Amino acid sequence: MVLDLLVIGTAITLGPLHNTAFILLLSSRHGVRQGLAFLLSWLANLIAVIACVVLLTGGQPPAHHSAPSTAAVAVKLAIGVALASYGAYRHRRPPRPHGPPRWKARIDDASPVTAAGLAWVLQPWALVGAGAATAVDANLSTAADWLALTGYCLLATLSLIVMEMYTTWAPTSANARLNALRNWMDEHQEQLIVTIALLAGLWLTARSIYDLVS
Repeated sequence: MVLDLLVIGTAITLGPLHNTAFILLLSSRHGVRQGLAFLLSWLANLIAVIACVVLLTGGQPPAHHSAPSTAAVAVKLAIGVALASYGAYRHRRPPRPHGPPRWKARIDDASPVTAAGLAWVLQPWALVGAGAATAVDANLSTAADWLALTGYCLLATLSLIVMEMYTTWAPTSANARLNALRNWMDEHQEQLIVTIALLAGLWLTARSIYDLVS
């Protein structure tokens, strides 16, 4: 479980779409406040999903190869196949020019409520779902699994935490460097999406197949 959560949390935190949106929020008029609203909403979403799983399982993992355990693995397998297929499709299709999303033009006037809603919209729900399916195996009678779930939520939010703290402590240098990072991500967005989808998808697929046959 721990290794799966590490892979999923890393894939989530490296996603280019929400990081680009977050940098734009930080560079707006009330950037730190809007960024904090986005960050807290993002983290709250992750915690809420894990909390729902824990409530369903009662904090005890289902028996190996039982119906609930097999269903959770099947969900991870379906997500893994979907991500790998999506990454392969994006890799094969010819590049298409596209303009910036509509929300980019309005982000300077966004309220904290809007920023919080944007975090919900941009959350990579397929990966979040894979994290939820993995959390089914958590045994909350052990401190290690509590730490694993906490670490997963923080890891999936790590890029936002670092950028928020950097902007709070050194706004001038943060603005220049984060905007340079945003420009780089805009230029390499397609490659980043393909790489993350393929690697995460292949990992989840391989792990799920192993869990089903072992």
